[in-house]
Amino acid sequence: MDLIWLEDFLAIAEEGGFSRAAERRHVTQPALSRRIKSLEAWLATPVFERGSHTLTLTAAGRAFRPVAEDVMRHLLAGRTEALQAARLKAETINFAATHALSQSYFPDWLRKTEKARGGATVQLVASNFAGCEKLLHDAEAHFMLAHHHPALVNRLDTDRFLRMELDRDVLIPISAPTPASARRRGRARREARYCLPGTAAAPLPYLAYHPGSGVGRIVSAFLMQKEPSAWLVPSFAAPVMLLVDMARAGRGITFAPRSLVQHDLDNGRLLRAGGEDWDIEIGICLFRPRTRLPNTAEAFWSAIQKGRRKSPSTVQRIK
Repeated sequence: MDLIWLEDFLAIAEEGGFSRAAERRHVTQPALSRRIKSLEAWLATPVFERGSHTLTLTAAGRAFRPVAEDVMRHLLAGRTEALQAARLKAETINFAATHALSQSYFPDWLRKTEKARGGATVQLVASNFAGCEKLLHDAEAHFMLAHHHPALVNRLDTDRFLRMELDRDVLIPISAPTPASARRRGRARREARYCLPGTAAAPLPYLAYHPGSGVGRIVSAFLMQKEPSAWLVPSFAAPVMLLVDMARAGRGITFAPRSLVQHDLDNGRLLRAGGEDWDIEIGICLFRPRTRLPNTAEAFWSAIQKGRRKSPSTVQRIK
């Protein structure tokens, strides 16, 4: 068994084909095919169904994939512990946080948890939900800070990860005020330029999220179940901060965490674009693998968990 074979196998499974996987692995496609054949010879069974147009995992491949992922994750975790023993990374805690939370929540939360970190250095990578998810899944981050909702389907919904709810937030529909009401001063009532649900004859321009966004997935699931339906026409797709900027400029309606836009709501730059029946309650959660983390990260988790013992249901195995 060659560990390169496992990395090749996982790359093909994630990319859905040999060509893209070969580009990602910086090898030629024939070389990649030879290494997969070596893996299949070692396993004594094919791991991919090679159709004329599609490439799918065989039953054996589907069974082998979580094993390969666990092996790679344990190896990376073992490497980190070895470096820790050599005092190269002993005092670093690695976080992955979604773009919205890295700006609106993480800085203040980090200040509040300073004692729990015990002086450890913090390294933060901000990305969309899918990017953060991959960092945690590949053991390149100890913890992931992201929004969570029961409707959010993700790669962490297994018995291999834990989730701790740190706080609550709410996604609300927002819009700029109408030009006329924006000119009003004081406490004069302002009106939103766009307001849900819209109509078939006059659909609302919708500032949508990038497909990799966790908040975007939550909003999409909510809108699919909403009755009556919202009449929305996607006009733009981007990360949350840019969507809020576009909403301020009057370019359309979007959903945003209230904690992120509260200042704009207070000063009237943004208004609610629908009643409370359009609000989406969400959790702000810290995710981690169930496998043991380096000592510094484990001590941090234990300290945070101890501080939340009054709410034991907030720490749970992801189901």
